Amino acid sequence: MPLSQLEDTNVLAYLRKESLDIYNRLHSINEDVHFVQLVHETYPKIPLLPNLRCGAWYTAPNIAANTPAYFKSTDGHFSNWNFNLRRANLHLLPLVIQHNGMILVDSTRSGKRIPDALSKTVPIWCAVINRAMVLLNPDLPQVNEGWDSSLYTAPGAVSAQEHHQIEIKLDGWARALVASSFELPVLPHPLRPFWITPSTTTFPSFSSPASDGFLPIICVSASKQVDQGTERRASGFAYIQGSGDDHELWGMGLTPELFWAHNVALLSADRSELSELVAKLVKQPMISNSFSLSDYPPIPISKVSGKLAMCWISDIPLQGTLDGGVEIDCKAPLQTAPNTSTTAYIVLTPSQNSHPSLATPRNNNVDWLYIPLHHERKKKGDAPYLFTTILPSSLAFITSRLLTIKPVCVAIPKDDSEARDVGVGIMLVVLQLLFDDHGELLDEASVQLGTLTLLLLLLSLICRLALIATKQTIRTRLEWVIASVPDVNPSRAMLKRVNEFLLSKPEFWRDG
Repeated sequence: MPLSQLEDTNVLAYLRKESLDIYNRLHSINEDVHFVQLVHETYPKIPLLPNLRCGAWYTAPNIAANTPAYFKSTDGHFSNWNFNLRRANLHLLPLVIQHNGMILVDSTRSGKRIPDALSKTVPIWCAVINRAMVLLNPDLPQVNEGWDSSLYTAPGAVSAQEHHQIEIKLDGWARALVASSFELPVLPHPLRPFWITPSTTTFPSFSSPASDGFLPIICVSASKQVDQGTERRASGFAYIQGSGDDHELWGMGLTPELFWAHNVALLSADRSELSELVAKLVKQPMISNSFSLSDYPPIPISKVSGKLAMCWISDIPLQGTLDGGVEIDCKAPLQTAPNTSTTAYIVLTPSQNSHPSLATPRNNNVDWLYIPLHHERKKKGDAPYLFTTILPSSLAFITSRLLTIKPVCVAIPKDDSEARDVGVGIMLVVLQLLFDDHGELLDEASVQLGTLTLLLLLLSLICRLALIATKQTIRTRLEWVIASVPDVNPSRAMLKRVNEFLLSKPEFWRDG
């Protein structure tokens, strides 16, 4: 290899090593946090939200609104532009209306000044919602008086050609939104995006929506754009642009929650001590007090009048914590407690834990079905356990409770995407098989059924309704879930499995 090529290879290897160094990453994030804090101080009355997942690193919990926002960069990638109904973010609109705007925080790695999520996905969101308002409320005075449905994209980040190509698709997306089951609140003024980066010399000023004629959606790209994504600092670290991105590659198990819980210790640790400290923090359990439903109520699915709900495992009325709980025998994967409490729970334990444990219920009257999910980890295509065990058992449990007028809550762990996927899958199957297209429970008048009668009813419901289930009816029920629990975002793989379960013959399940 020529000497010049060898030198280039060594330089690239060194830069990569620097970019993955956790000391550089955390101190770079801390530098960007100060900029986000300045934005917050400039607009103290406008709620500030981190865009999942990256934005959570830059947004201190004490200044962040407790509302999830998920604008995905891939929905703004060139030729892949999309207004995705699975990530409609409509739950943000009441917040925007109440506080006359919203601030979104995100960042991007080298090569860009603004991430696609902020430069294109958010502008698409604003324009589509503005156009949907016109379609839904053509007679409203504000819609008839200069309602602005134009597309605004980040100057210098989106070319005129790309802007035009996106603009052509807006009306189609707006019609799809109007045709969906989502309900949109009436906006007093149209949404309009603005952009702020560390290179912004003057922050935009706003007086009031009435005089401005819009509700501002302020997009904050937290990281400074630097050459090759790296810049040396006199304080002894290399600044890495967009350090919060892809933390699985460099974080050693550290999460934004752990970072903010221990940021003083992490930022004051020497470079030589940091890796050991992170390993220690990642291993130790998150300490928390006991929970009660009055403090952390489940989130009901509004379309079915709260008969179904979702919550975190930590929201169940348990004594102690998940990590300090009593281990349950994993050889008996499905266990049911006495049927006496006012709400029943299906508890999905973390898939990364091969020996799941669950805290002791506060009393023996907590009605729950316990399902460990480590079986799903055998191989990527291992669907039979889901098809033949998890979904049928969950369906039988939920049916028996609903027919005795008892609501059911599916409880999932916070940091396990696979368990969250399964929870949404259970919810979609139940909504499709037990509820009609208006959200009404079928055979609700039947109560106190015997076990045999219940099983016969369950089988008849599956046989009868699976014939009329379609991808569209399943998609509509997903919209019901997202409208009430917006921070669930099921994978395409799980949605495919749900479709297979509802639209395929049982022979396919066993072969799945």
